Amino acid sequence: MGAIEQSATGGQRPARGRHRGGDQPMIGTALSLCCVLLIAGCGPHLATKEDHTAHRSNPMLNTNHAEEAEVPFVTEPKTAMPEGSRQANFASESASRRTRETADWVVGSRDNLNLPFAIVDKVNARVYVFGADGQLQGAAPVLLGLGQGDEVAPGISDMPMSRIPPVQRTTPAGRFVTAMGRNSHGKEILWLDYKNAISMHPVVTGRPQERRAQRLDSPSPLDNRISYGCINVPVKFFKDEIHRLFAGTAGVVYVMPETGRVRPSS
Repeated sequence: MGAIEQSATGGQRPARGRHRGGDQPMIGTALSLCCVLLIAGCGPHLATKEDHTAHRSNPMLNTNHAEEAEVPFVTEPKTAMPEGSRQANFASESASRRTRETADWVVGSRDNLNLPFAIVDKVNARVYVFGADGQLQGAAPVLLGLGQGDEVAPGISDMPMSRIPPVQRTTPAGRFVTAMGRNSHGKEILWLDYKNAISMHPVVTGRPQERRAQRLDSPSPLDNRISYGCINVPVKFFKDEIHRLFAGTAGVVYVMPETGRVRPSS
């Protein structure tokens, strides 16, 4: 992968056709990410663990969110689960039913491999961050890819950013083993999919006409589509929650599908 260039909309995409000689920070990031994937024993795919999940169904698999979609706004808060239960603890935080089901499955199946994890609810444009024990640490609105969809378009990683059609600027759904890194500007980001340059990072506000900060503050998720596919979060939230939990360790981010079906890799 080449150096990372800053897009017009703030998403991080690889700059193609550039020589990497001397680009030690990016080489180090790539090597670190590879080590994380090897240690965790998995990649950016939905996976199951036979020793823990034989009796549980992964709510992210074989679910058609277009046919079974909920109203695209969060439900009422739910009280915390009793201590010792094998379910995620949202405390008093509001979340959709699918988000709660996914979090409970992660905790109950130990699919997070005793690592901190996050769930991105694309329908509601919101992220929920948990400690390894399934205790909610924080939640925040997010900005997502401009195009709706749950997959990366074929060949998009070789396409100049200016040539990517809006409909293909999607945030892919799936299970991603993460690693902290830095972009070519030295800014800290959380890598989800290094090959396709999908990351979670503090919101970029360099183009006032995009009104990114205002989009995050809006109570509706319907105006939270603006990036090339990266997940933008509030600056303070990235520092207080993402960096605090994911720096110096691997983690897992589950991006819930919004339009199609997500299936385990064959």
